[in-house]
Amino acid sequence: MAPRGRTLLLPLAAATVLVASTIFLFAAAGARWRPADTSLPVPTDAEASSFLAVPASAASNTSGGKDLSFLDGRPDDPTTSGASSAAASGRCDPRDAAVRVFMYDMPPEFHFGLLGWAPPPHAGEGVVWPDVSTNGAAAPPPRYPGGLNQQHSVAYWLTLDLLSSSAAPCGAAVRVADSRDADLVFVPFFASLSYNRHSRPVPPEKVSRDRALQEKLVRYLTAQPEWKRSGGADHVIVAHHPNSLLHARAALFPAVFVLSDFGRYHPRVASLEKDVIAPYKHMANTFVNDSAGFDDRSTLLYFRGAIYRKEGGSIRQELYYMLKDEKDVYFSFGSVQDHGASKASQGMHSSKFCLNIAGDTPSSNRLFDAIVSHCVPVIISDDIELPYEDVLDYSKFSIFVHSSDAVKKGYLMRLISGISKQQWTRMWKRLKEVDKHFEYQYPSQKDDAVQMIWQTLARRVPTIRLKVHRSSRFSRSDRGGK
Repeated sequence: MAPRGRTLLLPLAAATVLVASTIFLFAAAGARWRPADTSLPVPTDAEASSFLAVPASAASNTSGGKDLSFLDGRPDDPTTSGASSAAASGRCDPRDAAVRVFMYDMPPEFHFGLLGWAPPPHAGEGVVWPDVSTNGAAAPPPRYPGGLNQQHSVAYWLTLDLLSSSAAPCGAAVRVADSRDADLVFVPFFASLSYNRHSRPVPPEKVSRDRALQEKLVRYLTAQPEWKRSGGADHVIVAHHPNSLLHARAALFPAVFVLSDFGRYHPRVASLEKDVIAPYKHMANTFVNDSAGFDDRSTLLYFRGAIYRKEGGSIRQELYYMLKDEKDVYFSFGSVQDHGASKASQGMHSSKFCLNIAGDTPSSNRLFDAIVSHCVPVIISDDIELPYEDVLDYSKFSIFVHSSDAVKKGYLMRLISGISKQQWTRMWKRLKEVDKHFEYQYPSQKDDAVQMIWQTLARRVPTIRLKVHRSSRFSRSDRGGK
């Protein structure tokens, strides 16, 4: 072969090796698997590679050539007439919000209908929401059921916040009427409540109501122009209960999921790079005006909850037999049925350290009970992911212990006993500063859990835009560069 031919082939061979290596690395990453995931639905390779292939017809503007506001940035002048009129009317200007959100007006069966709410008889056609205006004339919003249902009620609080977001006080998110003016599209499906209440078929039905709703949700979303325009990448779906959205998650995985952890999700479906971790709603009472310092808390280490768990939670049983007879340690079985929440509040309020041990999944509500009780959390869960950790340093108010170290005889007690009063007091003071970030409430307040979740989602927006823009490259060229 001529020297010139060999010179041309060398770069080609190098490029071929590089491409093959890249494909191998991505295949290896996709093959990583957690033991608890083996029975869960997983998107196919074709679905995973093409979910953001936006059709030209869907990517095109559907309202007479109006530009998408988020594609071209926010207005340069915040003192425009629109902003002035919004301020004059006491309404919240979307341009001042951390994130602008379009919410589907979905039928009540997906949200408040699961709470027994229905539009009043005199309501006109198309009424799908309860009146939650904050002017004092509206009735209180439908109540979410109590008990353990509460801990996964995230979708309820975010939906309420959006319904009232146009009126002062203005929060991090403001609802917009036109999806093309939005940064994100919110899907108001109370998936956790649907699972808690309707996951079992009621004879003679063969399919549970929860599964039927999930199948209907997939059909609804994939038919919407908003989903087609972005491939679902800018949609937000709350599936906080680990078992919720089980039958739809593989079809809806391009969306941003709001989750409690990733313990029961395949890495192709959910990951920290794409999705958001939200706190559980705590069950213990917040320790208001807490002056119970180091010397006022008689229990050194506290745990109350289920001891015998499956999968990764088997460590609870090991620690129980290791710690149950230790001095100043309270380690006992407890449940909601035996007034567990009130007993846990009393116990945590009088304890210096509170154990948060992996259960059936990496996370549990117990961590957030400890935080609002100002009981320094001792986290023994190797796969746990934490809410807002990009802006909140948990090591300032928590102790992290590897599971392999925790089960070593004497290790945990030596570690806890070695923490000085001054070190503990610094963490206790920090807990009192951050506990507001874990409070769900309506109306929401500055930097509470609702606002922190919206702010976390707002920080995802640039990455989402990049995905959507990159996916639109060829669809735009198919339209002749228009």
